[in-house]
Amino acid sequence: MGSLPASLSMVLSALSFSLMGVCVKHLGGRLPVAEVVFGRAVISLLLSGWMLHRAGLTPWGRHRGLLALRGLLGTVALFGVYGGLAWLPLAAATVLQYLYPTFTAALAWGTLGERFGRRLGLAMLLGWAGVALLVHPVGSAGALPPLAPLGVLAAVTGALFTALAYVSVRTLAGREHPLVIIFWFPLVSLPLALPPLLLQPVWPQPSQLLWLVGVGVFTQLGQLGLTGALVRLPAARATAISYVQVPMAAVWGWLWFAEPIGVNTAAGAALVLLATLLSLTVAGRQPAT
Repeated sequence: MGSLPASLSMVLSALSFSLMGVCVKHLGGRLPVAEVVFGRAVISLLLSGWMLHRAGLTPWGRHRGLLALRGLLGTVALFGVYGGLAWLPLAAATVLQYLYPTFTAALAWGTLGERFGRRLGLAMLLGWAGVALLVHPVGSAGALPPLAPLGVLAAVTGALFTALAYVSVRTLAGREHPLVIIFWFPLVSLPLALPPLLLQPVWPQPSQLLWLVGVGVFTQLGQLGLTGALVRLPAARATAISYVQVPMAAVWGWLWFAEPIGVNTAAGAALVLLATLLSLTVAGRQPAT
């Protein structure tokens, strides 16, 4: 996805991650989260190694401490994101995950010195309004079952560490090749996921293996688009674009898991889409680096 415009690369990344969420949701409650993380790491490591070999690149990079930190932060984020997807409705888990653009903007402003303009701020406010409407729909007090506290905690933790991981990717921009950054994520995830996996091993059924492959493939595609965008766009702007994953998740939840799409869901999704379009116009006003 590196040859695509950075904004389009981020949108395609969001689509891939939303399909990854469908695969993880299908595995929820059937395979432990650690096993899903481990399976994803195996597939992504193989794909990344193959892509590096084709590109004639060495996988080890020059800034190994930062690369390892990116892998560690991303792995913690994966456990949170996958836990939220396993224990919450798909749309709710994705909405909570989308606390991360605000975390990212704050971290990028504080650590990378990125500019936080009015238009981007408005885009993020609209995105937050859409998220709030989806989580707390107007006029439906008591109508929705409460979300599992453990699932909420996992999703919010995933959002925070996703933001930290994205800022680390932005820090590595221009220092390492995007394929090297992607390779180090599963390289670190694999040994970290192994101990909890060995404590609760479950042999997957053939159909579950297919969903695991889907998790790995869609995550790899998402990482390619994400990393390609983050090395060319400011972190806050790139992650604001990815708000489009929220309405995608609502559609997949309706199609695959019969999760209802009410008026509040449609209104929230519309606000999120408006935020995405606004952030795209911001991205178009400045050249990619």
